[in-house]
Amino acid sequence: MVSYTRDYGSKGRVGIAVPQANPTVEPEIGLLLPQQTTLLTSRLTSARAQPEDRWREYLDGLENTLATYDTLRLDVCGVAITAATYLVGRDAEDAKLKRLSDLKGYPVISAGLAIEQALHTIGVKKLAIGAPYPEWSVNMSRDYWISRGFNVVSTTRIVIASDDTRSIYELSAQDALTTLENVDFSEADAILLTGTGMPSFAAVIALMEYTGKPVVSSNICLAWAMRLAIDLPDDGIPGSAPHHPLLNGWQSRIGEL
Repeated sequence: MVSYTRDYGSKGRVGIAVPQANPTVEPEIGLLLPQQTTLLTSRLTSARAQPEDRWREYLDGLENTLATYDTLRLDVCGVAITAATYLVGRDAEDAKLKRLSDLKGYPVISAGLAIEQALHTIGVKKLAIGAPYPEWSVNMSRDYWISRGFNVVSTTRIVIASDDTRSIYELSAQDALTTLENVDFSEADAILLTGTGMPSFAAVIALMEYTGKPVVSSNICLAWAMRLAIDLPDDGIPGSAPHHPLLNGWQSRIGEL
């Protein structure tokens, strides 16, 4: 935990690098952080037309994105784009995150890294995936998690309006539920809703209630990993229903968003 006194953000200055048109990350991450933390956003930008080109440019330009904080010293920074991890792979991403963490003097954590850390923490071996991507990107997410040692027992595409992945931002949690409510999750240890742009909270709650299994999302995992990095453990209400294996207290507050 941050040990010195600030008027604002006494428990932590949390940076988040967000894809330029993504409207979901700030409200979800903000709700998952405790009081007395300050969420400070920067935008990942690219003029590329193709999603995979944008994703590469987001990561290639990450050092410049972090430089927009100027002399503001963060305590941790999250990179809120899961698909870029699937595209470049963990080895390349790890090298970039380590270099930037060393350069900046604070942890820089990707959503993909956070998801893997969370899945291992809750003991997941058999994974079901719900992904609001084009088919080629859904397959890329499946192959990525297999490469990380997980047994992917099902992969379900949550349909978006076009192959432009920015149409993810038009989805609702109900869109995810409508697709996933008929999926057999009986073989899975947990369900992953991948993608930071699709609203996930209501879907996480509903899926946990009717499957009885842990459900995690990119944003929940990223907020959890950033809190862990600055020693801010789960301080949610123990009776929050359904109890989440990573973070609690947000379940009763999603109506505030």
